[in-house]
Amino acid sequence: MKFTREELRRLALPLVIALVLSAAGGSIIWSADQALASAQRVLVAAQAERRQDNERLARIAEEEREVRATIDVYQQLKRLNILGEERRLEWADAITRIRTQRELLDLRYVVERERLLTSMPGKPANVDFYASTMKVGLQLLHEEDLLRFLDDLRESGNAFYAVKKCDITRVGQGIGGATMAPRLRADCDIDLITIIDRAAKK
Repeated sequence: MKFTREELRRLALPLVIALVLSAAGGSIIWSADQALASAQRVLVAAQAERRQDNERLARIAEEEREVRATIDVYQQLKRLNILGEERRLEWADAITRIRTQRELLDLRYVVERERLLTSMPGKPANVDFYASTMKVGLQLLHEEDLLRFLDDLRESGNAFYAVKKCDITRVGQGIGGATMAPRLRADCDIDLITIIDRAAKK
């Protein structure tokens, strides 16, 4: 099909308009693609930042829980008088009180020199664990006397009482006639453990 010159002249303007519109449409599509890609990059960056914020919040919450747990343990140790220098006078008072209340027939003890068990690194200073071994000898009417003595000792506080060993031997025939005679003897080694927070002493 052939166009005349007059027809070509009439078609020129619509062709130019079509070309301009096509170019404009292509430009709009390219701009939209660029805007979409930029928006996707912003979205990915925002999601990554949100993940990092959530991770930071989770870490902060975990650290807060650990601090709370540490404070709870510290307060409990403080209530039990385990923190600080050893309390030998309080130990002696506790044993005297237990002997009287339980009506123990014969109770003797000696506390050895304090020794360093371990030193744990901390901030701003180390935490030191000390132990003084208390050697206890007591005569018993029955085994339950020993268990009650150890329970009373733990309840008295002033240290953490760790029983290393208790040897029980038979020494008599037990209750006879009008008098009660001990029939068992217990010899125990008990570590009295105290904790010294070097940072708290500064």
